[in-house]
Amino acid sequence: MEIRSVFDSSFREYGEVLENLDVSTLLKRASEIEYGEGVCYEPSIASLEEDGIFQILQDNAYGGLPIQFGLCYGHNTKLNCLEYHRCSEINIGVYDFILLLAKKEKIVDGKLDTSCVEAFRVPKGIAVRLYETSLHYAPCQASLDEGFKVVIVLPKGTNTDAPKLNVISEEDRLLTARNKWLLAHAESSEASSGAVVCLTGENIDIKNMI
Repeated sequence: MEIRSVFDSSFREYGEVLENLDVSTLLKRASEIEYGEGVCYEPSIASLEEDGIFQILQDNAYGGLPIQFGLCYGHNTKLNCLEYHRCSEINIGVYDFILLLAKKEKIVDGKLDTSCVEAFRVPKGIAVRLYETSLHYAPCQASLDEGFKVVIVLPKGTNTDAPKLNVISEEDRLLTARNKWLLAHAESSEASSGAVVCLTGENIDIKNMI
């Protein structure tokens, strides 16, 4: 696997780099939030949503739909799972970080081989939009000496408690949170907690690549 830049043309099928955004004060707020050894995610953080860029992204990037600013942070070098939403997602890192991505159309008979996964490095302070069809999960750190801390922008309510479903399709079994469909690898803690195992092949670890 090669770790390419989000400025590489190969990233275009997964998302786009958003330009002309001043995220300096947002990242200052995010940098003040401490993180531990694992991976943590908070869907909505008031101090981040008070930043001036919040209204700009709500209006310009999501056309006025209610959104939330959350934070995913900690230490991670593994794939473990992939997820998708019925919407795009914007990521902005306090530090450089790496995204492990695949295309939703690569899911065949409910399974996705991890050989389809590609890696992209996102420089700190650069906002990237991931398209609805881009499978993704927790970011990976870009350096062994430093964790990752990424602001996650999504429509309001995403990744909160899942609705109670009458299961009518196989896809319904993947819904693990509101607007979150999850594909787990057998080696992941999510699979141990009951998530559906849909990823076949190697549980990718980029530790020796950073």
